[in-house]
Amino acid sequence: MNLPPYDKFPNLSGDNILLREIQYSDIKDIVEISRYDAIPAKNVAEAAIMQERINQNYKDGNSIHWGIADKSNNAIVGTCGYYRGLEKGEGELGCILLPQFVGQGYMTAAMQLAIRFGLNDIGLKRIFAITTRQNDKAIRLLERLGFVKIADLEDDEIEYELA
Repeated sequence: MNLPPYDKFPNLSGDNILLREIQYSDIKDIVEISRYDAIPAKNVAEAAIMQERINQNYKDGNSIHWGIADKSNNAIVGTCGYYRGLEKGEGELGCILLPQFVGQGYMTAAMQLAIRFGLNDIGLKRIFAITTRQNDKAIRLLERLGFVKIADLEDDEIEYELA
């Protein structure tokens, strides 16, 4: 297993996107999608504190969190990453997009890059995702990417696993 942190933060490049480290200057643009332990940020200050916690989790080897940047302008349109289980050879893959970028292919491209990195670079044996039963778009995306439903969880959530 090749767990974080890495000598150099791994930026991943796709055709139209770049998964890159989130900079402090990006935070004002992603407040509405900033979360830590499923709790949303209310303002830039809270989002900055959450990002510091996310960065510390990365430094501790427990997660890796990318900003999804549009290659044409380097603007962050969402985030994705692995947030739990790395030490056990598995990773919970999570993602979120700013609402104005939903349906434009960003998430599919980001998830494909993250999955490839998880399998090939980290060496994960299992990749899973958790979403709510009502999140039809996430469910369709996961299924298109080869995930299968494996469990009904509490709080109206379901777990998917990459097959």
